Amino acid sequence: MKKIAFTLIGLLFVLGTSNAQEESSKPKTGHKNINKFKQLYDEFSTPNMYRAASGAPGVAYYQQQADYKMDIVLDDKNAKISGSETITYTNNSPDVLKYLWVQLEQNKRAKDSKSPLIESSGIAPVFQPSQFASEYLKGDLERGFNIKEVKDTNGKPLEYMINRTMMRIELPKALQSKEKFSFSIKWWYNINDHVVEDGRSGYEYFANDGNRAYVIAQFFPRMAVYSDVEGWQNSQFWGRDEFALPFGDYEVNITVPADHILDGTGVLTNRKEVFSKTMMERYNKAKKSYTEPVLIVTQEEAEVAEKGFSNETKTWKLKAENVRDFGFATSRKFIWDMMAVKIGEKDVMAVSLYPKEGNPLWEDWSTKAVASTLESYSRMTFDYPYHKAISVHAKRQGMEYPMICWNYGRPKEDGTYSDRVKYGMMGVIIHEVGHNFFPMIVNSDERQWTWMDEGLNTFVQYVAEQEFGKKYPSALSPQDKFFPSDRGPARMIVPYMSGNQDYIAPIMTKGLNTYQFGNNAYGKPATALNILRETVMGEELFDYAFKEYAQRWMFKHPTPEDFFRTMEDASAFDLDWFWRGWFYTTDWVDIGVKEVKKYHVSSEPNAYMLDLMKDQNISRSRLKPLVYMVEEGSEEYKEDMRNGTLLENTKPLKEYIMDNFTAEERTNIKEPKFFYNITFEKPGGLVMPIIVEYTFKDGTSKTETYPAQIWRFNDKEVSKAIASEKEIVSITIDPNLETADVDTSNNSWPKEIMQSEFEQFKNKVKG
Repeated sequence: MKKIAFTLIGLLFVLGTSNAQEESSKPKTGHKNINKFKQLYDEFSTPNMYRAASGAPGVAYYQQQADYKMDIVLDDKNAKISGSETITYTNNSPDVLKYLWVQLEQNKRAKDSKSPLIESSGIAPVFQPSQFASEYLKGDLERGFNIKEVKDTNGKPLEYMINRTMMRIELPKALQSKEKFSFSIKWWYNINDHVVEDGRSGYEYFANDGNRAYVIAQFFPRMAVYSDVEGWQNSQFWGRDEFALPFGDYEVNITVPADHILDGTGVLTNRKEVFSKTMMERYNKAKKSYTEPVLIVTQEEAEVAEKGFSNETKTWKLKAENVRDFGFATSRKFIWDMMAVKIGEKDVMAVSLYPKEGNPLWEDWSTKAVASTLESYSRMTFDYPYHKAISVHAKRQGMEYPMICWNYGRPKEDGTYSDRVKYGMMGVIIHEVGHNFFPMIVNSDERQWTWMDEGLNTFVQYVAEQEFGKKYPSALSPQDKFFPSDRGPARMIVPYMSGNQDYIAPIMTKGLNTYQFGNNAYGKPATALNILRETVMGEELFDYAFKEYAQRWMFKHPTPEDFFRTMEDASAFDLDWFWRGWFYTTDWVDIGVKEVKKYHVSSEPNAYMLDLMKDQNISRSRLKPLVYMVEEGSEEYKEDMRNGTLLENTKPLKEYIMDNFTAEERTNIKEPKFFYNITFEKPGGLVMPIIVEYTFKDGTSKTETYPAQIWRFNDKEVSKAIASEKEIVSITIDPNLETADVDTSNNSWPKEIMQSEFEQFKNKVKG
């Protein structure tokens, strides 16, 4: 068979060479666009001692450390929080530091905040009451941090300057490499109602019982990152871009009303002081329960507690090691449940806090979703290293911090809920718990590269959602085969990628400056990685490389280049074409079948050779015996010749086989009867593999995937010669919608007649 193929390919080469000679006479225009397979050297930084070319941390990689000791008091009656913190900052860099930068995100809410001024605005024709109140009924309540003092360990005031959401602290003397510096800050601020005023943290007020449920984060002055990439993190917090923070150890004492239930980042070190005897018994039972959550505080107990307002206080003590941030939740309304989940060799507690307004949905599903998420993410990355993960109910929130997150999803007042609410709650819990991995542990700079935490996390969320649906099948409606994920499947991103290019930005754009933020930072990168895993690389190679990236950079600060390089380094896949197209451009996928020509093999000259003989005055007798490809529909095409075998139709080929193949080899020869020249076109800018399903006359089919490199010499169209023993009756590109092709009207041969949406609607109604 190899020798037959050589004969046919040789003929095609002759024809192709002649065509190329004809083309060479045309004027050369050069490349108008960058070669889609050009390496990314121009976009990438030069590898150095801090970050290796492989994508791994370099031999001189460093990161700073910030340790905190805090005493926090929450004033429930006045919705006010105050704190005193001591920060010990370790300079692990080789640089000498003259000053330190501290982040003050609460100043985004200050009266003189510039954040509202950068947004275009207008009078809307209609508002929800909460939206109107947030926009126009802000009142005169003071917002933002009130810094009472900044002192060194000797009590001496330190000079500082506040620039919006950043505070520069002048050091008494320069901080040398490997030195430490400790200082203290006292502060307070009025807590916002995150339901009315929006915000990533705050409280929700329950008018029916006069209580508040607090989800508290970004509540203390926090050290900014100093790194080898850009020195001090210098991007202000405008509201959208999230956070860049160093790792450190935390000791936090939080004083709240005595009837509150509280949990947060870290190990509760005084559990026996704040738990009742009954709560301790239930907690010990929960540590051994791996299938169902155990209630630590029941709904009945929470309903009793929310009727009383204690004037006493209680202090909860939490201690956390190697975390990048701290958050907590507290309320007398909280129901509290837990269960254990086995991660590697240790048990991790999956935890939920929620008011009665969240039931029955939350009691049924929250903690189970937490447990399943930890299992799925640990399999895809590394064993979850912390001892717990908490899901807290918050009406309009989806936000994450180490070991704790806020999640929305609330039934109606009568306890009923739709599938939309149920799946929305499950999806947001999986997403926010997943953020423990990206970026709480794999600590990318969210302020600069939103997609590195949101996009990567949304991708793993999609994998985890499918596994959750299989593990807990009753979570799904009977008609659903999979968990109804809204981001990840290729088809879901098509409306965005086919949209108006004036309002689409590359993924590699700072989140603050991005059009259609959700699609850009969440949907498109998640889809790109899903396609890379399922269609381009395959799950085995992708999963190995993705896990390598996660393990290389856990508890460190990776950049996009570290991710791109590691994925290639650990898989032996050159993916520069993929990163360039999906992450650095706004190109879209559109691949179609342009033309299909059918041929049979003959000993008689075809039209091309007859014209060539005529033009060059070549007699038939001067030609060596050749195998001719005769196009269907041409004058030379003879239907009767297709009824014989390949060798019967081509005497020169038959003679060649007899002279060059052994008798045994001849018995194993398969003779294709049908020959096709298929031309694929690419109106879209993205190069992608061509996934083709060939359906044959006998009802069977075969799927072939041509790697993306097929486009390397021609970015507009490519051809494939197909020799088949069976007649092809249809050709379909991307039959399972794996590539986010924005126009499927050109994906089929023979061309399908596409019904308009109106025609589809009429047929549906008629049916």
